[in-house]
Amino acid sequence: MRYKISKLLIYAVLLFGAFWMILPFFWMITTSFKTEGESVRVPPTWIPHHFTIEGYKAVFETFNFLNYIKVSATVTFLNLLAVLLTSVLAAYAFSWFKFKWRETLFTAILSLMIVPVPVYVIPLYIIVQKLNWIDTYYALVVPWAVSIFSIFLLRQHFRSIPRDLYDAAVIDGCGRMRFLFTIILPLTKPALITISIFTIIAAWNAFMWPLMVTNSENMRPIQVALAYFAQGESTNYPALMAASTIAILPLVVLYLIAQKYIVESYARSGLKE
Repeated sequence: MRYKISKLLIYAVLLFGAFWMILPFFWMITTSFKTEGESVRVPPTWIPHHFTIEGYKAVFETFNFLNYIKVSATVTFLNLLAVLLTSVLAAYAFSWFKFKWRETLFTAILSLMIVPVPVYVIPLYIIVQKLNWIDTYYALVVPWAVSIFSIFLLRQHFRSIPRDLYDAAVIDGCGRMRFLFTIILPLTKPALITISIFTIIAAWNAFMWPLMVTNSENMRPIQVALAYFAQGESTNYPALMAASTIAILPLVVLYLIAQKYIVESYARSGLKE
Protein backbone atom coordinates (compact mmCIF):
# COMPACT_ATOMS: atom_id res chain seq x y z
CA MET A 1 0.00 0.00 0.00
CA ARG A 2 2.86 2.37 0.85
CA TYR A 3 4.48 1.64 -2.51
CA LYS A 4 1.23 2.33 -4.36
CA ILE A 5 0.73 5.63 -2.51
CA SER A 6 4.29 6.79 -3.24
CA LYS A 7 3.91 5.84 -6.90
CA LEU A 8 0.60 7.70 -7.07
CA LEU A 9 2.23 10.81 -5.58
CA ILE A 10 5.06 10.64 -8.10
CA TYR A 11 2.62 10.41 -11.00
CA ALA A 12 0.60 13.29 -9.56
CA VAL A 13 3.69 15.52 -9.37
CA LEU A 14 4.72 14.56 -12.91
CA LEU A 15 1.25 15.26 -14.26
CA PHE A 16 1.18 18.61 -12.48
CA GLY A 17 4.54 19.54 -14.00
CA ALA A 18 3.47 18.37 -17.45
CA PHE A 19 0.30 20.46 -17.18
CA TRP A 20 2.24 23.66 -16.48
CA MET A 21 4.67 22.89 -19.29
CA ILE A 22 1.92 22.29 -21.84
CA LEU A 23 -0.20 25.26 -20.74
CA PRO A 24 1.82 27.96 -22.64
CA PHE A 25 1.68 25.92 -25.85
CA PHE A 26 -2.06 25.45 -25.44
CA TRP A 27 -2.47 29.20 -24.92
CA MET A 28 -0.36 29.93 -28.01
CA ILE A 29 -2.37 27.63 -30.26
CA THR A 30 -5.80 28.77 -29.07
CA THR A 31 -4.84 32.45 -29.30
CA SER A 32 -3.78 31.94 -32.92
CA PHE A 33 -7.42 31.14 -33.76
CA LYS A 34 -8.90 34.13 -31.92
CA THR A 35 -9.94 37.49 -33.29
CA GLU A 36 -7.81 40.52 -32.39
CA GLY A 37 -10.50 41.80 -30.06
CA GLU A 38 -10.88 38.53 -28.19
CA SER A 39 -7.09 38.12 -27.82
CA VAL A 40 -6.91 41.23 -25.60
CA ARG A 41 -10.11 40.60 -23.66
CA VAL A 42 -9.95 40.74 -19.86
CA PRO A 43 -10.44 38.25 -18.33
CA PRO A 44 -8.86 36.15 -21.07
CA THR A 45 -10.66 33.27 -22.74
CA TRP A 46 -8.94 29.92 -23.01
CA ILE A 47 -11.12 28.64 -25.85
CA PRO A 48 -11.94 31.03 -28.72
CA HIS A 49 -15.61 31.98 -28.93
CA HIS A 50 -15.26 32.50 -32.67
CA PHE A 51 -12.61 30.42 -34.43
CA THR A 52 -10.87 32.30 -37.24
CA ILE A 53 -7.76 31.81 -39.35
CA GLU A 54 -7.19 35.53 -39.90
CA GLY A 55 -3.98 35.30 -37.88
CA TYR A 56 -2.58 32.67 -40.24
CA LYS A 57 -3.71 34.69 -43.27
CA ALA A 58 -1.84 37.72 -41.93
CA VAL A 59 1.33 35.66 -41.54
CA PHE A 60 1.38 34.48 -45.15
CA GLU A 61 -0.24 37.47 -46.89
CA THR A 62 1.49 40.43 -45.21
CA PHE A 63 4.77 38.68 -44.45
CA ASN A 64 6.81 36.50 -46.81
CA PHE A 65 6.79 33.61 -44.36
CA LEU A 66 7.08 30.85 -46.96
CA ASN A 67 10.47 32.21 -48.03
CA TYR A 68 11.72 32.18 -44.44
CA ILE A 69 10.55 28.60 -44.01
CA LYS A 70 12.39 27.66 -47.21
CA VAL A 71 15.62 29.28 -45.98
CA SER A 72 15.40 27.54 -42.60
CA ALA A 73 14.60 24.20 -44.21
CA THR A 74 17.56 24.52 -46.60
CA VAL A 75 19.98 25.52 -43.85
CA THR A 76 18.72 22.76 -41.58
CA PHE A 77 19.07 20.12 -44.29
CA LEU A 78 22.60 21.18 -45.27
CA ASN A 79 23.67 21.46 -41.65
CA LEU A 80 22.30 18.01 -40.92
CA LEU A 81 24.21 16.45 -43.83
CA ALA A 82 27.44 18.16 -42.81
CA VAL A 83 27.18 17.20 -39.14
CA LEU A 84 26.35 13.57 -39.90
CA LEU A 85 29.23 13.27 -42.36
CA THR A 86 31.87 14.86 -40.12
CA SER A 87 30.63 13.17 -36.95
CA VAL A 88 30.49 9.66 -38.45
CA LEU A 89 33.96 9.87 -39.98
CA ALA A 90 35.57 11.46 -36.93
CA ALA A 91 33.94 9.07 -34.48
CA TYR A 92 34.94 6.11 -36.63
CA ALA A 93 38.55 7.26 -36.64
CA PHE A 94 38.68 7.90 -32.89
CA SER A 95 37.03 4.59 -31.99
CA TRP A 96 38.35 2.03 -34.50
CA PHE A 97 41.65 3.37 -35.83
CA LYS A 98 44.84 3.22 -33.76
CA PHE A 99 47.23 6.12 -34.28
CA LYS A 100 49.64 8.13 -32.18
CA TRP A 101 48.16 10.68 -29.75
CA ARG A 102 44.65 9.47 -30.50
CA GLU A 103 43.32 9.84 -26.95
CA THR A 104 45.16 13.12 -26.40
CA LEU A 105 43.74 14.60 -29.60
CA PHE A 106 40.24 13.43 -28.75
CA THR A 107 40.50 14.93 -25.26
CA ALA A 108 41.68 18.22 -26.74
CA ILE A 109 38.74 18.28 -29.16
CA LEU A 110 36.33 17.35 -26.37
CA SER A 111 37.66 20.16 -24.18
CA LEU A 112 36.46 22.69 -26.76
CA MET A 113 32.91 22.00 -25.57
CA ILE A 114 33.60 24.06 -22.44
CA VAL A 115 34.39 27.18 -24.48
CA PRO A 116 31.30 29.44 -24.39
CA VAL A 117 29.86 30.59 -27.70
CA PRO A 118 30.38 34.36 -27.10
CA VAL A 119 34.14 33.76 -26.91
CA TYR A 120 34.46 32.67 -30.55
CA VAL A 121 31.48 34.37 -32.20
CA ILE A 122 33.33 37.61 -32.97
CA PRO A 123 36.46 35.91 -34.42
CA LEU A 124 34.19 33.61 -36.40
CA TYR A 125 32.29 36.59 -37.79
CA ILE A 126 35.56 38.26 -38.84
CA ILE A 127 36.62 35.10 -40.67
CA VAL A 128 33.27 34.84 -42.44
CA GLN A 129 33.49 38.50 -43.42
CA LYS A 130 37.02 38.09 -44.81
CA LEU A 131 35.76 35.19 -46.95
CA ASN A 132 32.89 37.35 -48.29
CA TRP A 133 30.35 34.89 -46.98
CA ILE A 134 28.07 37.45 -45.34
CA ASP A 135 24.46 37.00 -46.42
CA THR A 136 25.11 33.59 -48.01
CA TYR A 137 24.31 29.99 -47.15
CA TYR A 138 28.03 29.39 -46.53
CA ALA A 139 27.92 31.62 -43.44
CA LEU A 140 24.83 29.84 -42.12
CA VAL A 141 26.09 26.27 -42.67
CA VAL A 142 29.89 25.94 -42.75
CA PRO A 143 30.71 27.29 -39.24
CA TRP A 144 28.37 24.71 -37.68
CA ALA A 145 29.26 21.74 -39.88
CA VAL A 146 31.07 20.01 -37.00
CA SER A 147 29.47 19.02 -33.70
CA ILE A 148 31.81 17.87 -30.92
CA PHE A 149 28.92 16.45 -28.92
CA SER A 150 27.83 14.37 -31.91
CA ILE A 151 31.36 13.02 -32.35
CA PHE A 152 31.50 12.08 -28.68
CA LEU A 153 28.11 10.37 -28.69
CA LEU A 154 28.85 8.37 -31.84
CA ARG A 155 32.29 7.40 -30.58
CA GLN A 156 30.74 5.90 -27.46
CA HIS A 157 28.35 3.86 -29.57
CA PHE A 158 31.03 2.74 -32.00
CA ARG A 159 33.23 1.53 -29.12
CA SER A 160 30.39 -0.64 -27.82
CA ILE A 161 30.42 -2.73 -31.01
CA PRO A 162 32.43 -5.97 -30.62
CA ARG A 163 35.70 -6.22 -32.52
CA ASP A 164 34.74 -9.73 -33.57
CA LEU A 165 32.32 -8.23 -36.08
CA TYR A 166 35.16 -6.45 -37.83
CA ASP A 167 37.32 -9.58 -37.88
CA ALA A 168 34.47 -11.58 -39.41
CA ALA A 169 33.81 -8.84 -41.97
CA VAL A 170 37.48 -8.71 -42.99
CA ILE A 171 37.50 -12.47 -43.55
CA ASP A 172 34.54 -11.99 -45.91
CA GLY A 173 36.48 -9.33 -47.82
CA CYS A 174 34.87 -6.25 -46.28
CA GLY A 175 36.90 -3.03 -46.31
CA ARG A 176 36.98 -0.33 -43.63
CA MET A 177 34.50 2.02 -45.30
CA ARG A 178 32.13 -0.76 -46.28
CA PHE A 179 32.25 -2.04 -42.70
CA LEU A 180 31.31 1.43 -41.50
CA PHE A 181 28.31 1.90 -43.79
CA THR A 182 26.96 -1.67 -43.86
CA ILE A 183 27.54 -2.84 -40.30
CA ILE A 184 28.35 -0.05 -37.84
CA LEU A 185 25.84 2.59 -38.94
CA PRO A 186 22.80 0.24 -38.94
CA LEU A 187 23.76 -0.84 -35.42
CA THR A 188 23.95 2.76 -34.21
CA LYS A 189 20.66 3.97 -35.69
CA PRO A 190 19.33 5.35 -32.35
CA ALA A 191 22.44 7.52 -31.94
CA LEU A 192 22.22 8.76 -35.52
CA ILE A 193 18.56 9.67 -35.06
CA THR A 194 19.34 11.45 -31.79
CA ILE A 195 22.11 13.47 -33.41
CA SER A 196 19.83 14.29 -36.33
CA ILE A 197 17.09 15.56 -34.03
CA PHE A 198 19.45 17.73 -31.98
CA THR A 199 21.05 19.12 -35.13
CA ILE A 200 17.68 19.90 -36.70
CA ILE A 201 16.46 21.64 -33.55
CA ALA A 202 19.66 23.70 -33.23
CA ALA A 203 19.67 24.72 -36.89
CA TRP A 204 15.94 25.50 -37.01
CA ASN A 205 16.03 27.56 -33.80
CA ALA A 206 19.28 29.43 -34.58
CA PHE A 207 18.80 33.14 -34.02
CA MET A 208 21.86 35.12 -32.91
CA TRP A 209 24.31 33.91 -35.57
CA PRO A 210 21.86 34.24 -38.52
CA LEU A 211 20.96 37.70 -37.24
CA MET A 212 24.64 38.68 -37.44
CA VAL A 213 25.47 37.25 -40.86
CA THR A 214 22.28 37.96 -42.85
CA ASN A 215 21.34 41.35 -44.23
CA SER A 216 18.78 40.79 -46.98
CA GLU A 217 15.23 39.67 -46.36
CA ASN A 218 15.62 36.71 -48.72
CA MET A 219 18.32 35.15 -46.50
CA ARG A 220 16.54 35.43 -43.16
CA PRO A 221 15.72 32.12 -41.45
CA ILE A 222 12.44 31.68 -39.68
CA GLN A 223 13.55 32.68 -36.17
CA VAL A 224 15.04 35.98 -37.34
CA ALA A 225 11.96 36.64 -39.46
CA LEU A 226 9.79 35.89 -36.43
CA ALA A 227 11.59 38.58 -34.44
CA TYR A 228 11.04 41.16 -37.20
CA PHE A 229 7.42 40.06 -37.49
CA ALA A 230 6.94 40.52 -33.75
CA GLN A 231 8.20 44.10 -34.03
CA GLY A 232 5.93 44.93 -36.94
CA GLU A 233 2.83 43.19 -35.56
CA SER A 234 3.37 43.79 -31.85
CA THR A 235 -0.36 44.28 -31.15
CA ASN A 236 -1.73 41.59 -33.47
CA TYR A 237 -1.57 38.73 -30.98
CA PRO A 238 -3.38 36.12 -33.12
CA ALA A 239 -0.87 36.68 -35.95
CA LEU A 240 2.06 36.50 -33.54
CA MET A 241 0.78 33.27 -32.05
CA ALA A 242 0.09 31.85 -35.50
CA ALA A 243 3.64 32.58 -36.61
CA SER A 244 5.01 31.03 -33.42
CA THR A 245 2.87 27.94 -33.92
CA ILE A 246 4.11 27.52 -37.48
CA ALA A 247 7.72 27.90 -36.32
CA ILE A 248 7.53 25.38 -33.49
CA LEU A 249 5.13 22.76 -34.88
CA PRO A 250 7.64 20.86 -37.08
CA LEU A 251 10.03 20.41 -34.15
CA VAL A 252 7.31 19.18 -31.81
CA VAL A 253 6.09 16.62 -34.33
CA LEU A 254 9.65 15.47 -35.04
CA TYR A 255 10.45 15.02 -31.36
CA LEU A 256 7.26 13.13 -30.60
CA ILE A 257 7.98 10.71 -33.44
CA ALA A 258 11.61 10.03 -32.54
CA GLN A 259 11.73 10.44 -28.74
CA LYS A 260 12.12 6.69 -28.11
CA TYR A 261 15.36 6.70 -30.11
CA ILE A 262 16.74 9.51 -27.95
CA VAL A 263 16.14 7.52 -24.77
CA GLU A 264 17.64 4.40 -26.32
CA SER A 265 20.68 6.31 -27.52
CA TYR A 266 21.51 7.71 -24.09
CA ALA A 267 20.85 4.37 -22.44
CA ARG A 268 23.42 2.66 -24.66
CA SER A 269 26.03 5.39 -24.95
CA GLY A 270 28.12 4.23 -21.99
CA LEU A 271 27.88 0.45 -22.12
CA LYS A 272 31.48 -0.13 -23.12
CA GLU A 273 34.64 1.93 -23.06
